[in-house]
Amino acid sequence: MIPSQARIVIVGAGVIGCAIAYHLARAGARDVLVLEKSRITHGATWHAAGLVGQLRTKRNLTLMMQSSVALMGELGAQTGQETGWRQTGSLRVAASEDRWAELKRTATTARSFGFELELLSASEAQNLFPHMSTDGVAGAAYVPTDGYIDPYSYTMALAAGARANGVTIKEGVQVTALKTAKGRVVAVETDKGPIACETVVNAAGLWARQLGAMAGVDLATGVVEHQYCVTDKSKNFSSELPTFRDPDANFYLKPEVGGFAIGGWEDGAPYVGEKRLPFAFGRELFDGNFDRFENIILPAAERLPVLNEVGIQTLINGPIPVSADGEPLLGPVPGLENFFVACGFTAGIAASGGAGLAMANWILEGDPGMDLWPFDVRRFGPHHGGGRYLADRTPEVYGHYYKIHWPGLEMTTARRLRRSPLYEILKGRGAVYGSKFGWERPNFFHPDSAAQPPQSFGREGWEATVAREHRAIRENVALIDQSSFAKFEVSGPGALAFLQRLAANDLDRPPGRVTYTQMCNEKGGIEADLTITRLEEDRFYIVTGSGFGVRDGGWMRRHMPDDGSVTLSEVTSAYAVINLCGPRSREVLGRAADTEVSNAALPFASARWITIGYAPVLAIRITYVGELGWELHIGTEYAAHVYEALRHAGRDFDIADAGYRAIDSLRLEKRYLYWSADIGPDTSPYEAGLEAFVKMDASDFIGSEALGRIAVTGVTRKLCCFTVQNTKALHGGEAIIHQGRTIGATTSGGYGWTAQKGIALGYVPAELAGQQGFEIDAYGVRHRAERIDGCIYDPARAKIKG
Repeated sequence: MIPSQARIVIVGAGVIGCAIAYHLARAGARDVLVLEKSRITHGATWHAAGLVGQLRTKRNLTLMMQSSVALMGELGAQTGQETGWRQTGSLRVAASEDRWAELKRTATTARSFGFELELLSASEAQNLFPHMSTDGVAGAAYVPTDGYIDPYSYTMALAAGARANGVTIKEGVQVTALKTAKGRVVAVETDKGPIACETVVNAAGLWARQLGAMAGVDLATGVVEHQYCVTDKSKNFSSELPTFRDPDANFYLKPEVGGFAIGGWEDGAPYVGEKRLPFAFGRELFDGNFDRFENIILPAAERLPVLNEVGIQTLINGPIPVSADGEPLLGPVPGLENFFVACGFTAGIAASGGAGLAMANWILEGDPGMDLWPFDVRRFGPHHGGGRYLADRTPEVYGHYYKIHWPGLEMTTARRLRRSPLYEILKGRGAVYGSKFGWERPNFFHPDSAAQPPQSFGREGWEATVAREHRAIRENVALIDQSSFAKFEVSGPGALAFLQRLAANDLDRPPGRVTYTQMCNEKGGIEADLTITRLEEDRFYIVTGSGFGVRDGGWMRRHMPDDGSVTLSEVTSAYAVINLCGPRSREVLGRAADTEVSNAALPFASARWITIGYAPVLAIRITYVGELGWELHIGTEYAAHVYEALRHAGRDFDIADAGYRAIDSLRLEKRYLYWSADIGPDTSPYEAGLEAFVKMDASDFIGSEALGRIAVTGVTRKLCCFTVQNTKALHGGEAIIHQGRTIGATTSGGYGWTAQKGIALGYVPAELAGQQGFEIDAYGVRHRAERIDGCIYDPARAKIKG
């Protein structure tokens, strides 16, 4: 029998579902029901390899993994069940100079987090793992607190801990439908009967996408085949050896009951469609493919010659989830406020404990307890969840797991999905495109647009062309296609009051004025960073980043009044955007438009409809590059015409095209911030130096109470700008050092072509924010860093206001 109702229903009793149930119960949640169509661990958990690594590129993600390891260390004692946890450490070798540079970058990132990681020589690595050959090894990274665990035993212990605290787990119950009403899931239909509920959690693993479809949600998670082998046993193989990874040879290894488990991440791994994964699929596997596996085991035997002395006991080929970007999907689904997802885990064993805790916080408190944007389900749109998209993209993502993660790396599959009206025109002018939220966006322009410059951690192959575009904007005039901006209209008699409740800045300004503002959460953290133009008394136009539309739109909808006084519409596809910028942009616009464009007619932070050529254009005078300029918002059907008119008007000024790599260089010189890197839900405007955009007396906005307290008590850290001579190898994530002590990490980094210096942003303790004597560690080399008050370029803002 199953209950007819439950407060929280978790679908899926793999390691993630059981971890969420465990943490919910430990937090005091009652009436929690877990439904499993087969048996606990069936699906992907039971055949997982069980390696546990902790270090990620972001501090909060590393903290989440560390939380998992802490739980693994104590769960056995809590529950009385053996988990198979062995904290043997992990060893990762670098068999190329580029990989060694990547490991050195990893080490400085770890140092900035306060995370223990040691860089070793080849011989030192061999002392830890005597079976390895040192041929071609440049160095290695050792994490003493990593290890491995038995996935089945660990998950059963989580289930036991959940049950001991009141959770009900029902096996052999198949979910057949999700019943929704008024933006909520109100019942879970099963083959044993319906269950009314308050909250549903999709932890269905391999079947998460099908479960999401039952609620009308396209989740960006697919499934691919993953192979690993278990070798014959040998008395020479110790279970206390560290786990071992050689990403240049594309394999991993863990001790396995007297033998080794060895696997890897192959290119072209077969995608597993829904027809190959019926709901009846439980503890099954696919047939092993030894021809494919040779690409993993033969290089492994070169690195570990001892493997030539043992045979393969078994080859395991099982399905594992892979999301559209390789990271899991966590959090509430926009439009269904009580439907949470926790799926798409390629490394679910390692993440489970921390992910379970974050999800329990999210469900019970409305907040995960930390900024988890790289895992947030809202980073994807519906197009990412399409079956054909996932079939093309996820094998590529899977195959990149052990490849070097170059700065600015772009995927090549499932491209050309969203294209602005200027796509073909700009491609013909040499645009080299990158991708953001499905949009093709010019990264830079090159005479051979098909050319792919060599990848590098230092002087990128595209730097010369980016420098030209940067200087064209600083010294002359250029056009940038920014049509990928996410755009919304808010209208209705309650529009102003609604937005005043959300925005930290004052929006009660005359029509035609543009306001830069943040939207904050109850703790004063920054949930959104955007511009709002008042078009009419009761009509507003909102522009935010290309990848943030789902999140920002969801935040606004979550707080909309239910009295019908406000209408929110996404209009991203309705408007193209051309950024006309540079000191000569007014001359170009004056020639192209039939309207007066003087500073008096179109002052900074103003907007008005003008005509360019024959087309109506909303000219918004705002900048993210720190120069005189306009964002020209154009009905998509007019975009090509307006671009041609602007190029014709700028022919006497040698008008240039520019891309997003130049934007990043320009915005760093102006200390313009990027949400998700420099600011986010864990940072307040006061920490980030944005207090000028907080109008405490304008309205009672969300977060105002918390910000009021912060304004009185002060902050514990502040965002600072640093310049570094003689390096272009700053990308964010470098350690910030003061008087020999690591005190923070950079949030953004790059090169300023006007300043002729490396530039980085990063948070430091408030008591150090006015001092000098800093260093930035990039790839193991410490560089003297000068802290800059304000910004490097045009601190008086004369360029943008003139």
